[in-house]
Parts: sequence; C-alpha cells; structure tokens
Amino acid sequence: MNSRQRIQAALAHQQPDRAPVDFNGHRSSGIHALAYKRLRERMGLPPSKLYVYDVIQQLALVEDDVLDAVGADVVEVGHDYWKIPDYWADWNLPDGTPCKIPAFCYPEKLGDDWVVRGDEGQVICMQKKGVTFFEQTHWPLLGKSDDTFERLEYYLAQVMWCRLGIPPSPAGLDEKGLATRRDSARRLRESTSRAIYGTFGGNLIEIGEFVFRIDEFLYLLAGDPRRIHRFLDRLVEFHLANMEKYLGAVGPYLDVIGFGDDLGAQGGPQISPAMYREFFQPRHKALWNRAKQLCPHIKVSLHCCGGVYPLLGGMIEAGLDAINPVQFNCKDMELPRLKREFGKDLTFWGGGCDTREILPRGTPEQIRKHVREHLAIMAPGGGFVFQQVHNIMPDVPAENIQAMFEAVRSFGG
Repeated sequence: MNSRQRIQAALAHQQPDRAPVDFNGHRSSGIHALAYKRLRERMGLPPSKLYVYDVIQQLALVEDDVLDAVGADVVEVGHDYWKIPDYWADWNLPDGTPCKIPAFCYPEKLGDDWVVRGDEGQVICMQKKGVTFFEQTHWPLLGKSDDTFERLEYYLAQVMWCRLGIPPSPAGLDEKGLATRRDSARRLRESTSRAIYGTFGGNLIEIGEFVFRIDEFLYLLAGDPRRIHRFLDRLVEFHLANMEKYLGAVGPYLDVIGFGDDLGAQGGPQISPAMYREFFQPRHKALWNRAKQLCPHIKVSLHCCGGVYPLLGGMIEAGLDAINPVQFNCKDMELPRLKREFGKDLTFWGGGCDTREILPRGTPEQIRKHVREHLAIMAPGGGFVFQQVHNIMPDVPAENIQAMFEAVRSFGG
C-alpha cells in the first residue's frame, strides 16, 4: 500500500498494512518550530529555514525529509509553499531563533510584544514577551446588540483565527484566489502519493466564541436562543457559499476535508446533548452532507477537542466520518470504550500519544509502551489514523518524539 491507499483503507474501516500516520497533516497534528528545530538536529538532518506556516501557534511546516523519516501518510494543501521564496518574510521566534513566516500576516512590534491589528487599528491578538504563541485580545460582537449579522464577514476579519490564514492564504475565494488554490492543490496531488487533507474550517460554536467571547456566547445559547439561531443561520449560509467555491477549486485533489469545532472541555462537552441537537447537529449535517454531494469521494473530518463522548452519536448521524484529536484523558473518552461503541462508524484520527504529560515528561521507553498499548486497542480493523493528541509543544524532547514514531513503525500491521 502507498500512503494514500493506507489512509483510504483506514477511513473505509478496512485493515491497512500498518497503522497510518499523520504528522503535520493539519493544524492540530503538527509541531512547534522550536521543537522541530531540535528534532531535525536529533535526526542528523540539515538545518531548516524554519517555515512557520501557522503564526498563531508557531507551527513549523514539516519538510519532506522528516515526513519520510517518520512514515507520515498525510499532507495538507499548501504543504509545498516552502518552495516559493517570495511568500515568506524573515522573523524571529521568542528565543531569537531566525525563521520564516508568511509575509502577508507580518505582526507589528509594540514595546516588548508582537501584535496584529484589525481594520480599525484595534489589537486583535498579541504575543507577549517570552510567550510562544499569539492570544486573542478582541471579540468584535462582545457587548454589541447586532441582531441581523449583516456585517458577519467584517466581524470574522477582526478575529485572529480568520485573519491570519495559512498557505495558500492570502489567496481568497475570488476568481484569482481560486485559480491559485486549484493550481496549488493539483501540483501537490501530482507530486505525492500521500493523502491530501484540505482544511476548510466551517466552525460554528468556535466562531460564536471568537466573535462574542466564550462566556457571552455560552450565556446567549441559553438566554437568547433566537438571536443565536439567527447568527448560526447566517454563519452557515456564509460557510456553504464559501465551501462551494473552495471544493469547486480543490475538491478533486482532496481525500479529506477538515472542519473544526471544539465542542468539548476536560470534564465533558461545553454544551448538553440536547443543545447540540438543537443548535449544531442540523447545521453540521447541512455542511457535511453538502461537502459529500459536491465531492462524493472525500471523507469529512472534524477537529473537536475535549470530552465529547455524549455528542458522538449525534455527530455520526450528521454524517461525520472521522474525529480528531481523540483526547482520551478527558471524561468518558477511554479508548476501549470509543472503539467498542463507535469504531464501526467513526474513524478515530488521533489518540495515539498523550501530549500533555507522557510526551513532554515521559522517558522514551515509557512513550514506546504507551504508544504500543494504544495501537493495540485502536489499530485492529482499520478506523484509526495515528496522531499524537495535539500539536507537539516547544518543551518536548526530540528523543521522545523519535520514540513515539519508532513505536508506530515497530508495531507494523
């Protein structure tokens, strides 16, 4: 099997020749640039210019030599943008390490901090001195009385997660941008046998939390449901229109389309199953089913952190094929239970190695044991793609990252 066939088998709940691996296939399976620098040194590979393709999280674009070394089976649309010199500008990571970032989203120095400003000069996000990521500082609908949401597109442009895109941004969804996206996806498809992952987004609860702020949005879900239904209806219209353009350009070259919505927290869902079914399930169904109508060959994946066990049945009913990152250390997210109850219907894209305690603090042998135990539970019968639970943080030792991938390779089929 080649990499694409391996991923396709897993998504079809068929046993692949070995557990498929995702490393840097999307924005939650990657690695912080500082950890990536040390990993390359540990592997004896030439120094990288460190292409930081996600400025908010400061994720490195993992180059092909590392993907080959760890046996990665997935790449994201935009992966090949490191080959375009004019796309990048020089910057420095918090410890002074030189790197490259997309030139279109270059931040501004403000005292000892870095900031990004919105359309009216407001600071929408900030990286404080010594911090290794940007934090949101502006919520465009916080305390506002807007009930029509006719300015939704403007509001989204004042949110860091929407404003600071990743390659092939700043190519948009106009005719020129779609041509750029189409050409990029086609070139990538022709150049690799890895599966292609396209991050669309289509976030619902998260967009609400980004524009209202999380506390106000959760309050409004309960306290002013009519207003939130109006907001979500407008948001779904916006997403559907954009998705039709997006998939019209890149859909033929994708294997997986990635959506995002962090519905969970450490102790369970942010909302009740009843609230999920009222506000989000029908809208997820509209988005996911439309994606499959437009591109019947692709699978739908949802990045959804936290303890979402009570919501999984509703997500499957809405048409979900794969869920990521499978945070097994959250309430009710035990791997044997998930595999037993949902393994025939849902591919678990993640849950391979804990990134909160084990990967940063364990010994290499503890990590190998941990990974092998998880593979023994999740890999049989397909329906599993190996990924560490979330992005690898800057404090993770390189030898621990190597041990994780060595354990996957040694496990075999």
